[in-house]
Amino acid sequence: MQKEEFAKRLNELRLAKEVSAQKMSLAIGQSKGYIKTIECNRALPSMKAFFNICDYLGITPEQFFNLEVKNPLEINELKRSAAGLSSKQLDALISLLQS
Repeated sequence: MQKEEFAKRLNELRLAKEVSAQKMSLAIGQSKGYIKTIECNRALPSMKAFFNICDYLGITPEQFFNLEVKNPLEINELKRSAAGLSSKQLDALISLLQS
Protein backbone atom coordinates (compact mmCIF):
# COMPACT_ATOMS: atom_id res chain seq x y z
CA MET A 1 0.00 0.00 0.00
CA GLN A 2 1.39 3.36 -1.04
CA LYS A 3 1.36 6.45 1.16
CA GLU A 4 -1.54 7.97 -0.80
CA GLU A 5 -3.61 4.79 -0.49
CA PHE A 6 -2.90 4.69 3.24
CA ALA A 7 -4.10 8.27 3.62
CA LYS A 8 -7.23 7.62 1.58
CA ARG A 9 -8.06 4.44 3.52
CA LEU A 10 -7.63 6.22 6.84
CA ASN A 11 -9.90 9.02 5.67
CA GLU A 12 -12.58 6.60 4.46
CA LEU A 13 -12.56 4.62 7.70
CA ARG A 14 -12.58 7.74 9.86
CA LEU A 15 -15.54 9.16 7.95
CA ALA A 16 -17.36 5.83 8.22
CA LYS A 17 -16.95 6.10 11.99
CA GLU A 18 -18.34 9.65 11.73
CA VAL A 19 -15.57 11.25 13.77
CA SER A 20 -13.54 14.38 13.06
CA ALA A 21 -9.82 14.15 12.41
CA GLN A 22 -9.20 16.38 15.43
CA LYS A 23 -11.30 14.25 17.78
CA MET A 24 -9.64 11.06 16.57
CA SER A 25 -6.16 12.58 16.93
CA LEU A 26 -6.80 13.56 20.52
CA ALA A 27 -8.48 10.23 21.33
CA ILE A 28 -5.36 8.30 20.31
CA GLY A 29 -3.10 10.59 22.35
CA GLN A 30 -1.73 12.73 19.56
CA SER A 31 -1.81 16.44 18.73
CA LYS A 32 -5.08 17.73 17.28
CA GLY A 33 -3.72 17.90 13.71
CA TYR A 34 -2.08 14.46 13.69
CA ILE A 35 -4.68 12.55 11.63
CA LYS A 36 -5.05 15.41 9.12
CA THR A 37 -1.27 15.34 8.63
CA ILE A 38 -1.50 11.66 7.68
CA GLU A 39 -4.60 12.13 5.51
CA CYS A 40 -2.85 14.96 3.62
CA ASN A 41 0.10 12.66 2.77
CA ARG A 42 2.58 14.62 4.87
CA ALA A 43 3.43 11.76 7.25
CA LEU A 44 2.87 8.12 8.09
CA PRO A 45 2.15 6.92 11.63
CA SER A 46 4.61 4.97 13.72
CA MET A 47 3.72 1.32 14.27
CA LYS A 48 2.46 2.11 17.77
CA ALA A 49 0.29 4.96 16.46
CA PHE A 50 -0.99 2.74 13.64
CA PHE A 51 -2.10 0.10 16.16
CA ASN A 52 -3.77 2.85 18.21
CA ILE A 53 -5.57 4.03 15.06
CA CYS A 54 -6.82 0.51 14.35
CA ASP A 55 -7.95 0.07 17.96
CA TYR A 56 -9.79 3.37 17.83
CA LEU A 57 -11.50 2.43 14.57
CA GLY A 58 -12.39 -1.01 15.96
CA ILE A 59 -10.64 -2.92 13.19
CA THR A 60 -7.58 -5.12 12.83
CA PRO A 61 -4.47 -4.04 10.91
CA GLU A 62 -5.36 -6.74 8.37
CA GLN A 63 -8.76 -5.14 7.83
CA PHE A 64 -7.13 -1.74 7.41
CA PHE A 65 -4.93 -2.98 4.58
CA ASN A 66 -7.55 -5.20 2.92
CA LEU A 67 -8.99 -2.77 0.39
CA GLU A 68 -11.46 -5.40 -0.84
CA VAL A 69 -13.37 -5.05 2.44
CA LYS A 70 -15.20 -1.75 2.03
CA ASN A 71 -17.01 -1.74 5.38
CA PRO A 72 -14.85 -3.37 8.07
CA LEU A 73 -16.60 -1.45 10.86
CA GLU A 74 -19.97 -2.87 9.89
CA ILE A 75 -18.56 -6.35 9.37
CA ASN A 76 -17.11 -6.32 12.88
CA GLU A 77 -20.47 -5.17 14.24
CA LEU A 78 -22.16 -7.99 12.35
CA LYS A 79 -19.70 -10.49 13.89
CA ARG A 80 -20.35 -9.14 17.40
CA SER A 81 -24.11 -9.28 16.87
CA ALA A 82 -23.99 -12.78 15.38
CA ALA A 83 -21.98 -14.16 18.29
CA GLY A 84 -25.07 -14.38 20.49
CA LEU A 85 -27.38 -15.97 17.93
CA SER A 86 -28.66 -19.52 18.11
CA SER A 87 -27.76 -22.04 15.41
CA LYS A 88 -31.19 -21.62 13.87
CA GLN A 89 -30.82 -17.84 13.78
CA LEU A 90 -27.34 -18.14 12.27
CA ASP A 91 -28.67 -20.47 9.56
CA ALA A 92 -31.38 -17.93 8.74
CA LEU A 93 -28.84 -15.11 8.62
CA ILE A 94 -26.53 -17.12 6.36
CA SER A 95 -29.45 -17.90 4.03
CA LEU A 96 -30.33 -14.19 3.92
CA LEU A 97 -26.75 -13.21 3.14
CA GLN A 98 -26.42 -15.80 0.40
CA SER A 99 -29.60 -14.66 -1.38
